[in-house]
Amino acid sequence: MPEVISTTVYRLNELPDGAKDRARAWYREGGFDHDWYDAVYEDFQRIAEILGIRLKTRATRLIGGRTREDPCIWFSGFWSQGDGAAWEGVYSYRKSAAAGLRAYAPKDKTLHRIAETLQAAQQRNLYQLRAEVTHRGNYYHAFTMAVSVSRDSAAAVEGIGDAASIVTDALRDLANWLYRQLEQEYDYLTSDEAVDETLIANGYTFTEEGRRFG
Repeated sequence: MPEVISTTVYRLNELPDGAKDRARAWYREGGFDHDWYDAVYEDFQRIAEILGIRLKTRATRLIGGRTREDPCIWFSGFWSQGDGAAWEGVYSYRKSAAAGLRAYAPKDKTLHRIAETLQAAQQRNLYQLRAEVTHRGNYYHAFTMAVSVSRDSAAAVEGIGDAASIVTDALRDLANWLYRQLEQEYDYLTSDEAVDETLIANGYTFTEEGRRFG
């Protein structure tokens, strides 16, 4: 005959410390939102736009056969030496980019330095520099980005000088900046404080040992 088995379940704040750790581990391993990085990506896209970068896009297939265009941004992390972020796009001069970035991110000195470096390189080359950034290989970090720098005036190609390496370094620094933002966001979202807030807000229940119930 059928039997009714009753189980006592607990909210996170009702569990002992060891069981809380097990409940948090469940969330980090299986309950974590796979799109946690969307806000960081959106911020990066806005910053790229201010700097004069047009990010390339790629088609992503959705359930049901439809597709959407996503920016060409990738990352891997955060525990291996080769982890990092990379992007693809086209950079060209945008008037007042440095001032625009200061207004958008007034406290971020790294972004200010990148914008000012690009501005100075453009000024020395009559604001004619253009760079195409492509990703290569199976890994994602700044040095998997191939950067091709050119100048609109073909007759003045020799005038580029060291601008090619300066622009390349600045655009790779931007990828490194993005990686640090992703790492900081991940560390925050997986912290005990943030995980506890999510588990409580969503009303998850657990057994006395901290195993997810239901």
